[in-house]
Amino acid sequence: MKEGPDIAHIAALIGDPARANMLTALMSGKALTVSELAEEAGVTIQTASSHLAKLDDGGLLRPRKQGRHKYFSLASDEVAHVLEALMGLAAGAGHLRKRPGPKDAELRQARVCYNHLAGDMGTQMFDSLMAQGHLVLEGEELILTASGAELVTEFGIDLTQLRKARAPLCRECLDWSARRSHLAGSLGRAFLSRFEELSWAKRDPASRVVSFSPSGARDFNRLFPVTNPVIS
Repeated sequence: MKEGPDIAHIAALIGDPARANMLTALMSGKALTVSELAEEAGVTIQTASSHLAKLDDGGLLRPRKQGRHKYFSLASDEVAHVLEALMGLAAGAGHLRKRPGPKDAELRQARVCYNHLAGDMGTQMFDSLMAQGHLVLEGEELILTASGAELVTEFGIDLTQLRKARAPLCRECLDWSARRSHLAGSLGRAFLSRFEELSWAKRDPASRVVSFSPSGARDFNRLFPVTNPVIS
């Protein structure tokens, strides 16, 4: 037997259609119950429980109990990163689960990718930060520059606290719809939270859609002006 990581095992866990639907639902960043995930997957609660146990054993989920209910969320940013990349691969190959429609257009415009902003507005933010020199790539590492740190601090984000966290500060995530990078990591999460605090945007509780108000969209475009995409 060859030594090394067993990617076949992880691929088999993700590859089951019911489990894939559950994992996709958890990309909203919300913790969901067994019954909610069963509905997302189109299976019985008993079948959903069996699937969730396998995903938990595989290290893809984080179960939590609160009162009488047991909630499940993705185990880590790394899991979300892999799922978003797989979505991009599937979309690029034309493997879509439904025909494009109004909700699909909203998802492409702005959505939650686990805990940060994705979609066209997410890639606009990333491209603008790169073009203005606030983010730079050093090898494969994404670095926040001095000017970027100044912008982040002026925007009301506690950068000192973010740097203390174990999670990477800045990370590229391949956007499944735009097929370009958007900003993940603790900074990506902090930006989305700040947009919500300022009432620029709000999440649709029934989906991954992020809706910007007209004034919020104008402020967003002023902070992150449209630039030519930065290839990364």
